[in-house]
Amino acid sequence: MALTPAIFLDKDGTVLQDIPYNVNPQRMIFAPGAQEGLAMLARLSLPLFIITNQPGIALGKFCFDEMHEMQQKLKQMFEEAGATLEGFYFCPHHPCGSLEQFAFECKCRKPEPGLLHEAAGQHHIDLSRSWFVGDILNDIEAGRRAGCQTILIDNGNETEWILNDQRTPHYRVTDLAEASRLLLAMCFHLDGVHQ
Repeated sequence: MALTPAIFLDKDGTVLQDIPYNVNPQRMIFAPGAQEGLAMLARLSLPLFIITNQPGIALGKFCFDEMHEMQQKLKQMFEEAGATLEGFYFCPHHPCGSLEQFAFECKCRKPEPGLLHEAAGQHHIDLSRSWFVGDILNDIEAGRRAGCQTILIDNGNETEWILNDQRTPHYRVTDLAEASRLLLAMCFHLDGVHQ
């Protein structure tokens, strides 16, 4: 089976407003520019994936059942924007977690690239032709370590700015709408992608 490029998106601060540890569907709101951005990304006909750290599970702030409700709401929000959420991948771990079974260093918590490799293996994704869009440098590092092109939404959520080769984004934008306009321009010439 031929491999396809994909677009990987961080959830909180990129697609949704960043409300810490929120899994309540009623409090899920698009981040500025996100609904418009998803509508544009849908024009590329590339699979869209969410890649997100959810340490609230390890910290005992919410459970897997609540995560399921949140995923269903997120899928609905994508559809309302005219896009399709192809897959949702999350890391439940945190080394300082209060639940022992999730309190350890793992290969899936960004900046580790494990979730991207998992998605790529399950969906036949060519990571070298894919993109990762996120709002902090851990997103950028995960994307670069997986071999993706990266776009940082520079909206103030990154506060430490510890930069190195793996944490330097290929591009910087202000919101997902601007990222999507860039991706439309950059991806238009990818094999098999047409507007």
